[in-house]
Amino acid sequence: MNSHIKRWLTAIVVVPVLFAVIAWGGETVFFVLITAAILLGVHEYAAMVLDRSQTNEKIQILAISSLIPAAFFMGSPETLIGLLAASVMVAFILCLARIRREGFSPLPVMKIIFGVLYVPFLLAHLIWLRRGDAGASWIFFVIVLAFSGDVAAYYVGRAWGRRKLMPLVSAGKTVEGLLGLVVGSALGCLIFSWFFLPQLFPWHAVLLGVLAGVLGQLGDLCESALKRAAGVKDSGGLLPGHGGILDRLDCLLFIAPCVYYYRYYCVP
Repeated sequence: MNSHIKRWLTAIVVVPVLFAVIAWGGETVFFVLITAAILLGVHEYAAMVLDRSQTNEKIQILAISSLIPAAFFMGSPETLIGLLAASVMVAFILCLARIRREGFSPLPVMKIIFGVLYVPFLLAHLIWLRRGDAGASWIFFVIVLAFSGDVAAYYVGRAWGRRKLMPLVSAGKTVEGLLGLVVGSALGCLIFSWFFLPQLFPWHAVLLGVLAGVLGQLGDLCESALKRAAGVKDSGGLLPGHGGILDRLDCLLFIAPCVYYYRYYCVP
């Protein structure tokens, strides 16, 4: 079975479950879903950037990452900032305590802190986005934005892609595919908002589609760069045809904060 068919079969299984959780699960169930996705993504990140011998570092990053979505869900912004500050200090202190020889390297600490900021901190913005009026509709808006752009980029790139976007990072992505993504994301956001987010002015929907769509593509490229550095094709094998959970979350890591802060600061 080719990977394209596997992608669609996986989507057929996963999408209805995801739809049910978002539409009818409530904020608490959604928080559990995001926490599970974060921990799976962090596990894949740690497997890529940390050596097999660095078990303590892997435990640290998973422990901290489990607290980040809880701070988003139950705490205030001040609680979240305090947790991030404590995480930096604790990670450094624990690394300091394990020094047994000369030639200390801060690289493991840097990988832990970057991983905490990269996966749980960015993705957990979906928990805040889910709150308030039309919270579930905003989550669907993010999914439509990412999905419509991804599908448009894939098919436009296959049909007309000629100029490579960043061949040293991702050999398959093209400039034409990026243009298709921008149009697909903007159109998907416009249609969705027209029916399900009428309070969002059309020009806001189009602008969000373009801005967050481009950021999502950059998020995809950033994760591809991580995989290149780690020497792996996929971040994992959890999702047949898609790779690992990070391979599906890569664009959402950048889209989620973008949409949340745009909604918070720009949408009346």
